[in-house]
Amino acid sequence: QVQLVESGGGLVQPGGSLRLSCAASGSILRISTMGWYRQPPGKGRELVAVVTSDGNTNYADSVKGRFTVSRDNAKNTVNLQMNSLKPEDTAVYYCNLKQGYYLYWGQGTQVTVSS
Repeated sequence: QVQLVESGGGLVQPGGSLRLSCAASGSILRISTMGWYRQPPGKGRELVAVVTSDGNTNYADSVKGRFTVSRDNAKNTVNLQMNSLKPEDTAVYYCNLKQGYYLYWGQGTQVTVSS
């Protein structure tokens, strides 16, 4: 069994920064992909950024150059540094872990970008 616990969401003004963190516990395999998805109000869930266990990353075009995903394999954590935030980044952000055939999700953390 795997559990993902997120932290770091909140309210920020446009142009500001936030850092999201996610800690995974349980049976974590050596080879996995961890990252972040988000669900804006009234829309479906979408990819934000993911990172493999050997450090390869993939970003949504809308966040390239503003967001940075990183992970610590020893601690089973993944972080998302979000800079130059825009109102359209407002969403519930979900931590994600994919290993083998299995997909795990955190409970979600709200990020609101508003003046």
